[in-house]
Amino acid sequence: MANGEDDPTRGLYGISVAAELVGNGEQNIRLYERRGLVTPARSAGGTRRYSDHDLGRLRRIAELLGDGLNLAGVGRVLELEDEIGRLRAERDAGDRR
Repeated sequence: MANGEDDPTRGLYGISVAAELVGNGEQNIRLYERRGLVTPARSAGGTRRYSDHDLGRLRRIAELLGDGLNLAGVGRVLELEDEIGRLRAERDAGDRR
């Protein structure tokens, strides 16, 4: 990972490629960004660059919407999942000490 090639948070894909990879429309992805559900990196010129992590998050958003949640509900679920991940990482770091 010395040059970042294996970094799942590194922005690699433009919005059209990301939309195709996750099976969603570009407008939907822009809406999710406006709602704060996904935050892609930006190139020096301001172009959105989606990472593998972002693609997973977009797939999770689609899954939750498919389950009947609205965007506010999706946002809350994602916040809670992020918090659980953070707490697990803290716990695991404590276990290694």
